[in-house]
Amino acid sequence: MKKNILLVGLMNPGDKYRFTRHNAGAMALDTLYPDASYAASKKLESLFAETKDGDTGVILLKPQTFMNLSGRAVKKAMREWHIEPQSMVVFHDEVELPMRTVRRKTGGGHKGHNGLRSIIAEIGSADFHRVRLGVGRPDDERFGIADFLLSFQPISERIQATELQPVWQEILLDLSA
Repeated sequence: MKKNILLVGLMNPGDKYRFTRHNAGAMALDTLYPDASYAASKKLESLFAETKDGDTGVILLKPQTFMNLSGRAVKKAMREWHIEPQSMVVFHDEVELPMRTVRRKTGGGHKGHNGLRSIIAEIGSADFHRVRLGVGRPDDERFGIADFLLSFQPISERIQATELQPVWQEILLDLSA
């Protein structure tokens, strides 16, 4: 195995939030690795699974700390598996992108995303890969962004494997080199 990479699917824990727009990151991990078997770890404050993609070790992480404290869990996982920021990919919802749009980015700020803000603050670096998952904005201006992100996301609005796979394969190639 060449090295391990850490994939983080940002989310809020619990059935109440399972299929909300804010959990797009965790749902993306399920789309990419549908057969992954997650274990709960109190020490890591996360659900995690270990798998391989070719000869690259892949650690899947779903923080169970709520979005605004995601960095705590991410920092613990990075220590556990000796992961550098450049070997981490964070999957997260993005209101600035149209629904079902997938974009990759490396580094940069948090743009108000509390999960990214927490990770950057905890690990002291923004130099990690991101997969931005477009969830769009509410049609009704009276519906605030927070309420929108915490509302149920219909299946027709969720990122599908056909949209996610090309971006993921591109990142995987970069990280595996």
